[in-house]
Amino acid sequence: MTEKITVQVTVNADINKAWDFWTNPEHIKNWNFASDDWHCPRAENDPRTGGKFSARMEAKDGSFGFDFEGEYDEVIPMQKIAYAMADGREVNIQFEQNGGTTIVTETFDPETQNPREMQQAGWQMIMDNYKKLVEAN
Repeated sequence: MTEKITVQVTVNADINKAWDFWTNPEHIKNWNFASDDWHCPRAENDPRTGGKFSARMEAKDGSFGFDFEGEYDEVIPMQKIAYAMADGREVNIQFEQNGGTTIVTETFDPETQNPREMQQAGWQMIMDNYKKLVEAN
């Protein structure tokens, strides 16, 4: 098994707002992509243990797209989300209140097709989009 990758942001928002923007499909559609030439036109989310999620991620020009899907293994509201992606890789997300900010840390199993650095950069860009959206609203 390959070593997990971790990405993190500190969001200038309380944990309730940070959680809402992470789990609400209407918000997910506005941050769940790695670059400005991609978007997330559809998101569905049932954030509870045993619940499922699906987000359509695609290039704005229609040249490529995929469904990012999985099932929640554990959800503790405002604290933790753990899920398995459709291919079996695991993701763990921690939410930590720190004064008036929230630290969101995401650790995931990398896939084998792309270099680790590329995967870390892509997931970090998505986290940065999330932070930007939360702080702008």
